[in-house]
Amino acid sequence: MSIFKKTSIALVLITVCLLAQDKGRGGPNSGLDSKVLGYKLEKWPLEAKSAAGFDAGPWNFIQVSSVAVHPNGNILVLHRGAYPLMEFEPNGKFVRTLDWVKFSEGKVIAVPEKDRTPATSAFTAVYGPAGCDSCGAHTVRVDPEQNIWLVDAPGHMVYKLNQQGKILLQLGTKGVAGADAKHFNLPTDVGFAPNGDFYISDGYGGARVVKFSKDGKFLLEFGKRGKGPGEFTLVHNVQVDAQGKVYVSDREAQRIEVFDANGKFLQEWTGTGRYSAIAITKDQKIWTGSVLRNPDGSVIGRLPEGAGAHGGIGVHPSGDIYLAQLNGTVQKFAKQ
Repeated sequence: MSIFKKTSIALVLITVCLLAQDKGRGGPNSGLDSKVLGYKLEKWPLEAKSAAGFDAGPWNFIQVSSVAVHPNGNILVLHRGAYPLMEFEPNGKFVRTLDWVKFSEGKVIAVPEKDRTPATSAFTAVYGPAGCDSCGAHTVRVDPEQNIWLVDAPGHMVYKLNQQGKILLQLGTKGVAGADAKHFNLPTDVGFAPNGDFYISDGYGGARVVKFSKDGKFLLEFGKRGKGPGEFTLVHNVQVDAQGKVYVSDREAQRIEVFDANGKFLQEWTGTGRYSAIAITKDQKIWTGSVLRNPDGSVIGRLPEGAGAHGGIGVHPSGDIYLAQLNGTVQKFAKQ
């Protein structure tokens, strides 16, 4: 396959992802017309340096899919290109690349409208030359014990690593899709309960949330495909608050669903727009994209100029917010 053709395919796939992220963002409960909070958008990260020592332009990120705050206070950036996991200082200075996991070259794509059915997912994957380098890189998270988690969506894998990059736990069967205790179907995120249990959203191909014990033992699963309470069209992100309530972004249905620790449906916030990312602050406020909410879903306010993050919102101890954008950028909002 020629370089031109591969590049054209990659651009088409990027456009599909951007449209999926952007379409339907402004729902009646989106919060995009709410008050602007006290943050300032800053240029981030610092430009790369040339061999001669001068600034050499912006970083060549390829679809930034997720960001997280490292236990040392630095920022982890996950993007879909060479050296997919990078570490930067909060001021934007590059620190290092972290070549810990080889992500798959599969690429999640939307199923054409004419080929969709209510019983099947609206997303699938393309593999091989039609994919792109490290396109499996979907999510990076840091758990309360300061371990780093990585989600490879098309690889159907979730990894838990220590701060030195040693794999402590891996879930799924690489390259094999499924819907049982040992298989996922294009998983998307991981959220951590106060007692150490964790939940995996499964995901682009599946329509469920799977709960595991702290040591990785399968406990239960909940959800099925649909648009009703407790059902999912695209379970994209999952987070857990201090009381153990589970928040799930059902992106294509433009809502956030809330469950108890055992998967019992509690409530839903409809009309939120097609936000992907969720993050919970230490004081138990909830970021849904660029909008901050109370635990009941009511809107507090929004970031200035902020767009809906794909799968990552980094909440720094300083109060600064970092959003991962599929256009290949990271937005830093400094708390004023």
